[in-house]
Amino acid sequence: MKTNSIRDMLYEEPGPKTRRQIRIFTVLALVLLAALTAVVIRQFAVTGQFNSRYWYFFGKMTTWRFLGEGLLTTIKAALAGAVIAFVLGFFLMRGKLRRNKILNVVSTCLIEFTRGVPTLLFIYFFFLVVPQTGIKMSAFWKITLPCAISACGVVAEALRSGVNAVPYGQTEAALSLGLTETRLFYKVVFPQAIRFVIPTLIAELVIVLKDTTFAYIVTCADLMQNAKVLISNYDAMLSVYLVVAVIYILINYFLNKLSDRLALSLQTETAGRTAV
Repeated sequence: MKTNSIRDMLYEEPGPKTRRQIRIFTVLALVLLAALTAVVIRQFAVTGQFNSRYWYFFGKMTTWRFLGEGLLTTIKAALAGAVIAFVLGFFLMRGKLRRNKILNVVSTCLIEFTRGVPTLLFIYFFFLVVPQTGIKMSAFWKITLPCAISACGVVAEALRSGVNAVPYGQTEAALSLGLTETRLFYKVVFPQAIRFVIPTLIAELVIVLKDTTFAYIVTCADLMQNAKVLISNYDAMLSVYLVVAVIYILINYFLNKLSDRLALSLQTETAGRTAV
């Protein structure tokens, strides 16, 4: 039995004509990309960017250890930010779904505010304004908290969409069995809602990971900050940034694959339960 992924549910299966057009445009895009890559590589060669003095230090274990320490800080900040964003997003989602109009309006305003304000402004607020109130925070939290606050509104809306996607018939059935609204939400609705939005939550984790690149503002020793140190020491901007870009691409690729696997696993489990 074929299981549908999230993409299959969002988009219709393309017909023969559309598939042919996709193949043609894919080939054209690959040809243009190959040509652009060739031009870039040639320009690098002309300007001497492939000279060994820009690359030799990558053969040292100390370089990779230094980048690894920065990468570990980046991952910690992203994971901590994602957890905080999920908790804040959960409470905002609950507030927006409440029948209390005041709580609903307040939650809606907070969601729209966090979604509308750029992450960089939150970072500047924690970096410049918060210390003036006498609150002292480490550089780690000066980057983690702004990224979490910036993401919590999107997480709240994702969770709300998952809750709304749960068939209402299950709610009616649970209420008819005597469940309270609170138990209904935590026992029936929310577990199913999480299944619907896991890919979206992982995609938001990718965004939080990218937002941590602003850590250089608060001088947090993350991957980008350590990359700047290498650039200063070896005067090798292009090579260092290329290596760091590849590291970010690999992490994001892994997270996207994880999202696809989880979505497929959940679809398979749901299909199995339906068959039973």
